[in-house]
Amino acid sequence: MNLPNKLTLLRVLLIPVFILCFYIPVRGANLLAAAIFLLAYLTDIFDGLLARKYNIITDFGKLMDPIADKLLSCSAFIMLVSQGMLSPIAVIIIIAREFIISGFRLVSAGRGNIIAASWLGKTKTISQCAAVLLLLVWPELGFVKFPLDKVVLWVSVIFTIMSGADYIIKNYSQIDLT
Repeated sequence: MNLPNKLTLLRVLLIPVFILCFYIPVRGANLLAAAIFLLAYLTDIFDGLLARKYNIITDFGKLMDPIADKLLSCSAFIMLVSQGMLSPIAVIIIIAREFIISGFRLVSAGRGNIIAASWLGKTKTISQCAAVLLLLVWPELGFVKFPLDKVVLWVSVIFTIMSGADYIIKNYSQIDLT
């Protein structure tokens, strides 16, 4: 197994560690969970960079990388909702977009067309990562006077909607609805 695929697999393996750290009933556990989440997110950056740089793009990577991404982000958002740290409406929007765009990509790939990530999709991913990190860290640091974590969350929801609409508009012709 090549290094990018190992990083993707590591991201999947870090998810239960992240979940465990999140639910540890000890002050500061959210900081540890945030560190694990950040490490997992960084594997997403580096697996793609390495795969492209060294031209070691594999079917495993093409399949598992987006699945690992969705598992990580959806796990984080669901956990945050379960603790009342996040609006369920935001999470429904985020997860619905992921399912819709994943469906578009699967149908398109079945027809031999690859829907590449757009700059809006990448911005969505970065903003969602920032939102998760801030939602975990901000309360631990005692910065409750200004709800930066919530502001960043809703900015990420806006990017989620925009990137979803962008994918659909640009790739609508690849889906046969008849």
